[in-house]
Amino acid sequence: MTDQAPLVKKLTADADAVAKGSDGSIAVGPAPFAGKVTSVTVTPPSTLTGANTNSRTLKLINKGQSGSGTNVIAEKAFTSGVNATAFDETALTLSGTASKLEVAEGDVLALESVHVGEGLADPGGEVQVKITRA
Repeated sequence: MTDQAPLVKKLTADADAVAKGSDGSIAVGPAPFAGKVTSVTVTPPSTLTGANTNSRTLKLINKGQSGSGTNVIAEKAFTSGVNATAFDETALTLSGTASKLEVAEGDVLALESVHVGEGLADPGGEVQVKITRA
């Protein structure tokens, strides 16, 4: 083992609740250095119970430095059987495409909460993103 371990930074943000049938987004923060996103979690203050026809999807988007990026780094669709338990970290699924996990220093990462059909209410909560330096 070398004397230097990889540098890992955690970005955290508080997401507001989003009403059923509405969408929302928040800036989680800028990437502190070039690297790779290694985990994304949300910890809601109340349980989000998935449903099929009317559901909700959370996505971590790399907005880039201009704020217009659309690269999906991680996401989770809260459909039937997919839930987020109150006060328990729920992991979003990282993209299977390695290049989508890469960030440049200063890229702004945002969490988007999108309703499907009539949607589900999103209780909000804490968002955590871990980035490992390249």
